[in-house]
Amino acid sequence: MRLLLIRHGQTHSNVIHALDTAEPGADLTELGRRQAAAIPAALADEPIEALYVSNLVRTQQTAAPLAQARGLEPVVRPGIREVVAGDLEMATDRPSLERYIETSFRWADDPSARIPGGENGIEVLERYDSVVAEAAATGAECVVMVSHGAVIRSYAAARARNVDPQFAAEHWLRNTALVVLEGSPESGWECTRWEEWPLGGRELSDPEPTHTGPAGEPEGLDS
Repeated sequence: MRLLLIRHGQTHSNVIHALDTAEPGADLTELGRRQAAAIPAALADEPIEALYVSNLVRTQQTAAPLAQARGLEPVVRPGIREVVAGDLEMATDRPSLERYIETSFRWADDPSARIPGGENGIEVLERYDSVVAEAAATGAECVVMVSHGAVIRSYAAARARNVDPQFAAEHWLRNTALVVLEGSPESGWECTRWEEWPLGGRELSDPEPTHTGPAGEPEGLDS
């Protein structure tokens, strides 16, 4: 199976650099809507058979243009939602942001590590695995999941044989950027593409780096 993991478009919480992980979450900005509108053309050559979104509104807004273009009904699954920030919800201070991101990147080696008041890696990886397994069981060969920055990066680091936590921590995943995993739940996964820029092109990236939000930026960007 070819699994296309797309981060949602820019939100109002991304612009203020906040850890917004609670339901329903912030809406897309005008830029975020333009980013979403560019996805269908960027994926025109992909034989997409199924489209999954999280229960946070930003993924559903991001997926809407692709769903319309392909005649697909998005499948809403909380299992691919963002890593729950718990006590750090809506934090914007650097120590809180670093704790959130650093903990999520530890899960490839130490899945028991927990976000204060939030989730540990066992919980996050199991819920994401369950949605991936559901998609694989449909027999679809090409599946899009519109998801979130921290959870996509941590999932790839934990599940792709050729991605380690250091790579995931050091590389951007800007709004509507893409990670492609190929394989299956049984055989494992290889990352065949890590696109750091929006699918519609670099011109759709906010010129202010921190406006992509903390979940999509490399560690230490503004430290």
